[in-house]
Amino acid sequence: MWRTSYRAFTTGKKPLPRLSRTLASSAKQFPRRSLGAVFVAGLGAALVCRQQLSSESPALPKRIVPVDEFVKHNRPDDCWVAIRGQVYDMTEFLPQHPGGQSPIIRYSGHDATELFEQLHPKGTIEKNLPKDKHLGQLDGPAPTLEVAEDEFEEERLENVANMPNVNEVMNLHDFEYIAKKILPKGAWAYYSSGADDEVSMRENHYAYQRIYFRPRVLVDVSKVDTSTTLLGTPTSVPFYVSATALAKLGHPDGECSIARGAGKEGVIQMISTLASNSLEEIAAARVPGATQWFQLYVNEDRNVAFEMVKKAERLGIKAIFVTVDAPSLGNREKDARVKFEGESDVQKSNEVVRSQGASRALSSFIDTRLTWDDVIKIKQSTKLPVLIKGVQRLEDVVRAVDDGFDGVVLSNHGGRQLDTAPPPVELLAEVVPELRRRNKLRPDFEIFIDGGVRRGTDILKALALGGQNVRVGVGLGRPFLYANSAYGENGVRKAIQLLKDELEMDMRLLGVRNLRELDETFVDTRRLIGRDAPDELYNQLYSPLKTVKFRNE
Repeated sequence: MWRTSYRAFTTGKKPLPRLSRTLASSAKQFPRRSLGAVFVAGLGAALVCRQQLSSESPALPKRIVPVDEFVKHNRPDDCWVAIRGQVYDMTEFLPQHPGGQSPIIRYSGHDATELFEQLHPKGTIEKNLPKDKHLGQLDGPAPTLEVAEDEFEEERLENVANMPNVNEVMNLHDFEYIAKKILPKGAWAYYSSGADDEVSMRENHYAYQRIYFRPRVLVDVSKVDTSTTLLGTPTSVPFYVSATALAKLGHPDGECSIARGAGKEGVIQMISTLASNSLEEIAAARVPGATQWFQLYVNEDRNVAFEMVKKAERLGIKAIFVTVDAPSLGNREKDARVKFEGESDVQKSNEVVRSQGASRALSSFIDTRLTWDDVIKIKQSTKLPVLIKGVQRLEDVVRAVDDGFDGVVLSNHGGRQLDTAPPPVELLAEVVPELRRRNKLRPDFEIFIDGGVRRGTDILKALALGGQNVRVGVGLGRPFLYANSAYGENGVRKAIQLLKDELEMDMRLLGVRNLRELDETFVDTRRLIGRDAPDELYNQLYSPLKTVKFRNE
C-alpha cells in the first residue's frame, strides 16, 4: 500500500507538492506498487458506485478500535480494512465485490486508503456497505503494505525526476513515450493494451497512413478556420476527448484535470461511466461555457441506466453515447499479465484466475442481453441527443438511422474488444457512400469516429471522407490519458494546442480555408483496402528456415 495520500503525489512519508508546482519533486508522483490488484478492485468498485445517486455519509460510530485489535482481523473469514482511519468489516461483502475478493483480502488488517481513493468516487462505501459494518475509528495509524523496490521502479522514478518540460513536447507520440517511461507497470499495461494479438489496435492507426491527400494549390489560405459544430454545440476544433476509464491511474486529479484542460481550449469532453471521478465531480470541474457528453454502459438494472441519464441531464451534460461493443471485456493480455504479477500468497489456489478480474467485473455489470429495443427506450427517456457508440458494420449504421438515433460512433473500442474488427476510418469510407446511395443521409445524423488518431492529418482525412453530406467528429482517447498522466491539465492543453497547430498548417497545405470545404476529392483511398497486419507474437516465436552456410560462417 502506498504510504501517504496518492493525491499528494508521493511515495514517501512527507507529502510532496503537485507536479504542476515543481517538476523537481515529481520523482515520487506515482505509487511504487504494482497496480494489478488496484485495477481489479478499482474497476469493480467503480462499477458499483455508479449506481449511487448521492454521496452523503452516515453518522460515524463512536467506538474507538485499537490498532492491536484491528490487525488481528486479516483473514478471508475475518476481514477488516481501514480507510481514512475508519474501520470496516468487509467479510460478508467479499463474495459480492465485482472486482473479486483478492484485492480486499490483500489489505485486510492494513490501511486501504490509497487503494480506495485512487479510483473510487465519494460515497462508494456509504452506498454499498451496511452501516453496521462501519466499526469505528482507529486509535492510531493502521499498518501499510510495504512493497520492495525493483529495478524497473528505480528506473521509472529516475525518469519521473528527469521529465522533459511540457514545452519540449512536439507531438502526441512524445506524450505516449513519456507516459511509457513514467507510469507504473499496471497503469501503462491497462492504458496501452489491446485485445488478443492487437491487430485492430495497430490497424486503427495504420489505416490512416494508407489514405493519401490530393492537395489543392493557389488558394488564399492566409486565414483558416478550424471551428465547427458537433451535435449542435459550437466547438473550436472537429475533435473531442473520447471517453476513457480510470484516469486516476495516471494522475491524481483524474478526469477532472482533463475536463479543465479541454474546456479551456474549447474542446468537448466525453465522460466515461467508468471514470475514476464521479460524474458530479467532473461536471463541477467543467469551465464556464464548456461542453461535456456522457458515455453510458447499460446496467443489468435498467432503472440504474435511466437514473444515470437523468443525472447527466441535471448536471448539464449535452449528449448520451450508449456503448454497445462491450458485453464483456476483450482479452487484454498485456494488462492481465501485469495483474498476475505481485499477487500475495493468499490469492493463490482458487483466486489465481483473478488475472482476468477486470473482464469478469465488467461482465457482471453490463447486461449481455442489451438489444436495440433497450437502447430505443433509453432514447425515449431523454430529450438529449442519443448516439450508438461502438458500431462496426454498415448494416448497424443503417439501423441507427432508421431507428431515429442522432448518430453513431464508428469504433472498435481502441482495438480493445474484438481483435481484427475493422479500422473505423476504413468503415467510414464504406459507410458514407453507401448511405448516400440508399438515400439514408439525414442532415441531423452525425457520424463520429475514434481509434488510432495521432495527427491533424488523420482528423482531416476523416472529415474529408464525410464529404459535404455528413458532419464528422473525431475522438481521441489514449493520447489525452498520456498527456494527463505526464503533465495533468497543462498536458491536456498542450496536446490540444499541438493538434490545433497541425490542423491549421495542414489545412493551408491542403488548400482548405474552413472545414466545410473538405470533401472526398481531397483524399485518395485506393490503397485503403489491402491491409498488412503482422502477427507480433507469431513473428517473435517463428524460427525462419535457414539457407546453406559458408564454411567461415
